[in-house]
Amino acid sequence: MLNFHLVKMKKRVFSGARPTGRQHIGNYLGAIQNYVELQEKYECIYCIVDIHALTTLEETSSLQENIYEMMLDWLAAGLDPKKSIMFVQSHVPEVMQLHTLLSMVTPLSWLLRVPTFKEKAKMQPQNVNYGLVGYPVLMTSDIVLYKAELVPVGEDQLPHLELAREIVRRFNSIFGDTFPEPQSKLTTFPMVRGLNGVQKMGKSYNNYIELSATPEETTKLVMTAVTDPARQFRADVGHPEVCNVYSLHGFFNTGRVDQIATECRAAAIGCVDCKKLLAEGINKALAPLRERRAAFAAKPDYVADVIADGACRAQAIACVTLAEVKEKMGLVWRTAKK
Repeated sequence: MLNFHLVKMKKRVFSGARPTGRQHIGNYLGAIQNYVELQEKYECIYCIVDIHALTTLEETSSLQENIYEMMLDWLAAGLDPKKSIMFVQSHVPEVMQLHTLLSMVTPLSWLLRVPTFKEKAKMQPQNVNYGLVGYPVLMTSDIVLYKAELVPVGEDQLPHLELAREIVRRFNSIFGDTFPEPQSKLTTFPMVRGLNGVQKMGKSYNNYIELSATPEETTKLVMTAVTDPARQFRADVGHPEVCNVYSLHGFFNTGRVDQIATECRAAAIGCVDCKKLLAEGINKALAPLRERRAAFAAKPDYVADVIADGACRAQAIACVTLAEVKEKMGLVWRTAKK
């Protein structure tokens, strides 16, 4: 086992991500880069939330592989188990106990009004399960089990965090001050569109590029990307402001963005040229990450140790919190006074 020790001196951050397997550049730009930056300033706890995934999964044969691949990408991107706790949600079962206890103080009406529940229910009408309704309570349990003070979110996620804060306030008002009200750590999550230039990059739309893709695979995928729809011929002037390929240059060819825009508007380069430049930029930027990933993949025992050690460290915090909760809720046996 890895011999890392955690001493709480900084504010504690918690964030969880569903195990979707190999991560794509949308995940990297939207969340993982931010995770890496936060660990330099805060005490960070990052969780692969496999229980949450069960609310929408009906087939779980790839779940463990997805967890492993996701952890590989996290490590390759720069998440450091010496600086952050990284673990799998179900490996700390105390979260399920706290979920049950918090559900006793959470009004059903609060959960039924959550927009994401309504959306998910429409998306999977054949599987509107109890866990889907109680998802926000489990999310709250994830956060407060570790008494996290900050949760990195985009503005669109603020309503979800506010519900967690409401549950905390209700628990504290009934049983006494127990949990800190988690505050939002507002971050900029860029909306990275997929290769089709329409939806957000994601596996459900099959419009993504994996971080671990080979340079050849990356180039092949980039060459399928939709560009400026008004540009039909090489001689046509371009409109980079409406081109998704150009928006990706802003992440991977930062030093050449203005030049590319100027040449596009003057038809000095065509869409094929533009895509080749993007592929080169992505491959150059991700080369160190891909090299690190291959090194970690060659040491599966190390990855397993990171996961096991993360769970051990997380559980040490969780057990203390759960004991306090049970004490305050009257669940600790006391012999009758004579």
